[in-house]
Amino acid sequence: MSTILIVDDEPTARETVVAMLEGEDYDLQLAKDGMQALEILERIQPDLILLDVMLPGMDGFEVCRRIRATPRLAEVPVVMLTALDDRDSLLRGIESGADDFLSKPADGRELKARVRTITRLNRYHTLMEQRENIRQMAGRVVAAQEEERQRISRELHDDLGQALTTHLLALRNLQEDLTIPVEQMFARLQSLYDQSYEVFVKIRRLARDLRPPVLDALGLKVAMQTYCTEFMRRTHLPVIFEADASLPELPDAYKITLYRTLQEALTNVVRHAQASQVWVELSAEDDRVSLTVQDNGIGMDEEKARANGIGLAGLRERITIAGGTLNISSAPRRGTVLSAQFPVEEES
Repeated sequence: MSTILIVDDEPTARETVVAMLEGEDYDLQLAKDGMQALEILERIQPDLILLDVMLPGMDGFEVCRRIRATPRLAEVPVVMLTALDDRDSLLRGIESGADDFLSKPADGRELKARVRTITRLNRYHTLMEQRENIRQMAGRVVAAQEEERQRISRELHDDLGQALTTHLLALRNLQEDLTIPVEQMFARLQSLYDQSYEVFVKIRRLARDLRPPVLDALGLKVAMQTYCTEFMRRTHLPVIFEADASLPELPDAYKITLYRTLQEALTNVVRHAQASQVWVELSAEDDRVSLTVQDNGIGMDEEKARANGIGLAGLRERITIAGGTLNISSAPRRGTVLSAQFPVEEES
């Protein structure tokens, strides 16, 4: 359904336009002057604005200029309804940013045809933008997956591969010299055992990073609590974890994405925030589940926070692909609050 804002100071004119467009599956919003129109536009993102020129206080030309000066509204189609038919008025309308003009009183068939064409084109452009965004996002996801595969490949080859090679050489040397004293034999076997255990720990860590077993065995809440505990032990940064007593059953994509969000958020805190305390909350409220990670660190300025901070752009895309939203609030020396939210179906 397309949203159309109708701006006209004459009640009869507004009602006439509404009557012409009724039954066309439009969400019609009404404003009686320019100021009210701008107030409504702070709350909604219309697909089309039908704007009268002769308005009290602020005329339609000025309203259109203010609309075009607002980045969020700069591309919204504006059709001016005017009884003026002189060349100067049309030029003023074009200079203010109007896309089209209709003479008042408007012809019903012409108005419906213009509105139908503009809203269809607007939806088409929106769809094309969304498809392009999805294509770019998919490309970045593929690149991130390839990066992760390369990291795992390096760990297997450089770390585990070298450790196993050293291990095999030590076994071959021991096999070729079985006449050594028992004490030396025991020491060398103990060394081989220690090396084997280190390889085992590295393999287990690699597998846990790919898919934490506790997530499947004990659920999201326990997995997050365990990770926060291990994070505190490893970094000595206090983390207070709280979770609702009962959480709805979540899709697997939600669980793994929320878990990865926690990992990424805590990693960014310890790398960049210079914080002395972190609070993590997992909650379910109404029709959504939320993960909030807050720190008392140095924070970011407003521009950097809007740009998703350091290392969080990929996280936003991961959350978006899974069906959620990511919000970041931060200010210098006031810490950062990261919140990931996912919708939950009622039957869940």
